[in-house]
Amino acid sequence: MSEKVALVTGAAAGIGAEICRRLASEGYAVGVLDINIDDASRVADEIVAAGGKAIALEASVADRPQVIAAADKLRAEYGPITILVNNAGITGWVPFEEITDDDWDRMMAINTRGVFIPTQVILPDMKAAKWGRIVNISSSSAQSGTALMAHYSASKGAVISMTRSLALELGPLGITVNNVPPASIAGTVMFEATKDKMPLTVEQIAQMLPVRRMGEAQDIANAVAWLVKEETGYVTGQTIGVNGGRVVS
Repeated sequence: MSEKVALVTGAAAGIGAEICRRLASEGYAVGVLDINIDDASRVADEIVAAGGKAIALEASVADRPQVIAAADKLRAEYGPITILVNNAGITGWVPFEEITDDDWDRMMAINTRGVFIPTQVILPDMKAAKWGRIVNISSSSAQSGTALMAHYSASKGAVISMTRSLALELGPLGITVNNVPPASIAGTVMFEATKDKMPLTVEQIAQMLPVRRMGEAQDIANAVAWLVKEETGYVTGQTIGVNGGRVVS
């Protein structure tokens, strides 16, 4: 493989966009996948303007035909996909007794099936190459639990379990699978959309963390960039906590 190709889901903004920028800066060709194609195009254009390789892709990660079409478009542009970052997700603060069946199903569709489908779609490329890197973005809420977020925490807990099982199954094929559970990452779309519902202010959250600051999208991108390297082939099935010390695992 003269050039490695990465697909990043939920990549139109926040953590996903920063992961795309970081991977492109290290020489990977990147598929910027999101349901919001306008913002995904802006991220891809920014990368290309900086001298990198990127293409915007439109798909819902919960819709298999859409993911297949997007993956085919990326392959046609740059070749087989051997790096997958499952970052797409939604969140929500709802008292447990008020969670509806639709709330639960949508959370699981995006956060859990949205990891399952892209991984299945991309896996043949990795098997053919006998090399692959899968990084799932879970959540520290799956490790510690979070009040008013039972459906979210459950969906992300499934991602951690899926990571461990896939690491065991795919390791003999030269494919590593790890997960990064962020905590308290400021400035992301999900954080900004829900911060008014949080029981603590941004300043209070920062003071509770050992590092005394909120995380940034770049902190997550740094971890992902390390996990997809050739040199990290002996790291698999791991939970790499990037959380300012909120959760020690």
